[in-house]
Amino acid sequence: MILTSMVQPQTLSLGEEYDVRVINSFRDNSSLPLVIWCTSPQGDLGGRALQEGDDFQWTARIELWPWRADYTCTMKWELKRKRFKAFKVSRDSDRCGITKKCSWSVREDGFYFSSDEVYWTKDFSWL
Repeated sequence: MILTSMVQPQTLSLGEEYDVRVINSFRDNSSLPLVIWCTSPQGDLGGRALQEGDDFQWTARIELWPWRADYTCTMKWELKRKRFKAFKVSRDSDRCGITKKCSWSVREDGFYFSSDEVYWTKDFSWL
């Protein structure tokens, strides 16, 4: 009964997969790449140095315990550092849409989310 109140059964099912993508959308960062490092309770996805236009993507799969599909990324650019949830089941299972596409555009002024990579909404700033 407790699990039922924590998870919305109409939107989640075991084995459901979401495509997560983080894009370096800086206008001019040719000298310093955007460094990204992502992890989940299931393991370490590793790190990448993303040049302008590069991306880092993976598939998040819902298992028996949905929180195990949460992914946290640490971003570093120049002297700025930001840690954020790139995929959080309770927040993203609905907003990623029927395509189950969860994209992040990292820009100079913050982090933008989209489920279609056409319309972007700012979710976080660097500070």
